Amino acid sequence: YGGLWVGNDKSIPNTNGFRNDVVAALRNLSVPVIRWPGGCFADEYHWREGVGARAKRPVKVNTHWGGVTEPNTVGTHEFFELLRQVGAEAYIAGNVGNGTPQEMAEWVEYMTAPAGSLADERARNGHKEPWKVPYFGVGNELWGCGGNMRAEYAADMTRRYATFVKPPAGTKIVKIAAGANVSDYDWTEAMMKIAAGQLDAVSLHYYVHPAGGWPPRAPAVDFDETGWADALSGAMHMDELITKHSAIMDKYDPQKRVFLAVDEWGAWYAQDPGTHPGFLRQQNTLRDALIASVHLDIFAKHADRVRMSAIAQMVNVLQAMILTDGPKMVLTPTYHVFEMYKPWQDATVLPLDLKTPQYKKGEFSVPAVSGSAVRGKDGKVHVGLSNLDPTQTNTVTIGIDGVTAASVSGRILTASAINAHNTFTAPETVKPAAFNGAKVQGGKLVVTLPAKSVVVLELR
Repeated sequence: YGGLWVGNDKSIPNTNGFRNDVVAALRNLSVPVIRWPGGCFADEYHWREGVGARAKRPVKVNTHWGGVTEPNTVGTHEFFELLRQVGAEAYIAGNVGNGTPQEMAEWVEYMTAPAGSLADERARNGHKEPWKVPYFGVGNELWGCGGNMRAEYAADMTRRYATFVKPPAGTKIVKIAAGANVSDYDWTEAMMKIAAGQLDAVSLHYYVHPAGGWPPRAPAVDFDETGWADALSGAMHMDELITKHSAIMDKYDPQKRVFLAVDEWGAWYAQDPGTHPGFLRQQNTLRDALIASVHLDIFAKHADRVRMSAIAQMVNVLQAMILTDGPKMVLTPTYHVFEMYKPWQDATVLPLDLKTPQYKKGEFSVPAVSGSAVRGKDGKVHVGLSNLDPTQTNTVTIGIDGVTAASVSGRILTASAINAHNTFTAPETVKPAAFNGAKVQGGKLVVTLPAKSVVVLELR
């Protein structure tokens, strides 16, 4: 509310309640999928409370996030209107925590059925044609806020609930199980052993928490180089997590039919001073841009198993693409990385021969350069490179199997300070610029990467 939905607030230009500026920015990212209604909120959400006349919808207390009231103003119809405006597909998160299989089945029918009583009700509520639900999450974080279940019990519950997620004839719904928290490999083992036959995917949730511990206490902006190195080391840890969860999945599914959906990831800091602690609002710096690019490179590396990822979250919460304040809007450094990496969507990953020195700071040591390469849907080759060292330029020579190029062009995202960020009064402190530090030499790509930078190249 406020960041996307403004309802009848005529002071903020909107279309059917959703603010035009944010929707336009999201359309520019070519957002493929939006997950809703949660998060932890999903396992307390009852879909019938969000359909019908808005004035008659019950007002509930959001027990997970701040104890504020939830008016149910944005329900199923409003969510699909947002998807229509953004051009994205639906990823619905169902309620396993305190919902029933019948409630879940009826929601799926309400959204997707071409005929029947629930389809008639949908039509009376303003939408005659069925919607498409390509992805459906069978609960969320069942190990925690979704029910504090044991792995084996959660797998049994997942089998049961997934059975009743039934698409109309001739259509497909990808069923995604509530997977592991970080390194809970036993959870993945149980889910694959017991429930894989009912599933198409298993999720993984992992957040970067500099300074460790829970609740998150590291500041989003007021950090030093140790805080920089800590966070980027945490981002690099995603590679190990995916590798180990994938190895377990390979044991039960060597054909890789069941994919890994990393549908919550990003940096999680202490909330901005003066903001509601339940709203998880945090500023977004150049450090977050590199956290994003490192993750996107890792996902590309594991594209044989990781076929979906979703950063948390989109607007005003955690590592957001966009921040708003009333009518004001600003794009974050993370937004710009996602825009630069658009060619990676539905692309073919290319093997990248990248040799990199180490960046070390105190107890933290990570590869100084992260990278990935793809052949995009446009047939062009794109290379993403990030220099994690905040003080040293790094020059790398790269070979890409089967790729020859005569020339190269690119863009760079960097700034003068490691904690540089965009504000409503200075919205372009961190923004992409043209990059001319790459050349083709002897069949190789030679790139000089400035300190603390993200570079995306196009080869021709």
